[in-house]
Amino acid sequence: MITGLGVVCSTALGSADFSAALRAGRSGAGPIDLFDTRGFAHAQGCQVPEFEASRWLRRLPEAELGRAGRFAAVAARMAATDARLTGDNLADRRCLVSVGTTDGGSYELDQVVADEIGNGPSGIRAELVRKVPAGTLSTAVARELGLSRAETMTVATACAAGNHSVGDALDALRQGSADLAFCGGADALCRRNFTGFYRLGLIAPDLCRPFDIHRQGLLTGEGAGVLVLETEEAARARGARRYAEVLGCGINCDAHDQMTPEPESIARCMRLALDDAGVKAHEVDLISAHGTGTEVNDMIEGRAIREVFGPRPPRTVALKSMLGHTMGAASALAGIACVLSISEGFVPPTINHTRTDPACGLDRIVSRTETSGIDIAQNNGLAFGGNNAVVLYGRC
Repeated sequence: MITGLGVVCSTALGSADFSAALRAGRSGAGPIDLFDTRGFAHAQGCQVPEFEASRWLRRLPEAELGRAGRFAAVAARMAATDARLTGDNLADRRCLVSVGTTDGGSYELDQVVADEIGNGPSGIRAELVRKVPAGTLSTAVARELGLSRAETMTVATACAAGNHSVGDALDALRQGSADLAFCGGADALCRRNFTGFYRLGLIAPDLCRPFDIHRQGLLTGEGAGVLVLETEEAARARGARRYAEVLGCGINCDAHDQMTPEPESIARCMRLALDDAGVKAHEVDLISAHGTGTEVNDMIEGRAIREVFGPRPPRTVALKSMLGHTMGAASALAGIACVLSISEGFVPPTINHTRTDPACGLDRIVSRTETSGIDIAQNNGLAFGGNNAVVLYGRC
């Protein structure tokens, strides 16, 4: 059962603000000013506006954390508050903390490299080095929440990592190795990541237009999404509000290609999730697609969806049109959007979408917010290297 939600992204802080932003089709796109973008023909992205992490943090000094670490810790604190979990009922709970990421502390790593180039190894600031390891994301959550009986994991399956973390939490709760889980993903914009996608020719000059015939690529983004998962028994025992239920998860890796996804493998991952959830394809009301806005990825994901769901798949949305590609946080934030859709009865739009590319084969792209009952939503997370993770959410 999902009992708490925490969101930090370019369009919202907190789950209530996120719900409002989704309904409004709010765009987080704008010029990147977090690092020097001189020399790039275009440098749009979805950057989190300046905010005071200390407004939410209770235990950790903001200065101790890297940018992605602050996002993760703040989103976890938001989720704990939303779930009405305090220090008194957290410290002794058997807990899993699983945070997915693509870049870890690479925002700080960029600065470490700049220090070394400019001043040599002796010029590297030690306070930056401490913020680089990806493992600091999950430990920041545990430390901020005072979780003394926690297992902490940082999952590095890139753009599928948020869903992968939810799957790890689901397994831990099912197996009885944890009573409570904080899971999701976090990443910060960094020059290394942006430059890599730019040199691959995958950065859009202005907006992200998933599945649209005029799509030109993705926009890099940043943020964090954290979900609180509890067993049904534990949630009922403390009278917790239950947003929705994690029904099942499918995870695979085809190792087909470093960049190009493989449609049969994606379809197999979706079937794994459906089988794990005990759900038939025709019972799915909504698909939150990975939907990067790149030509090949959207076409291949559409082909895989048709293979599983037939010639008329469920309504489909692509949240990267609003949030950009938040890397390890992407499927966590999309998962939270699925949960809000189920619990609040609306379908968010794929903004910037005017006409679907026939090559994608998806004729039910939602381009305007709909008020509609959703019982089961599927959330796709696909990553480089053939890493796929799909999660199904359902009404309680």
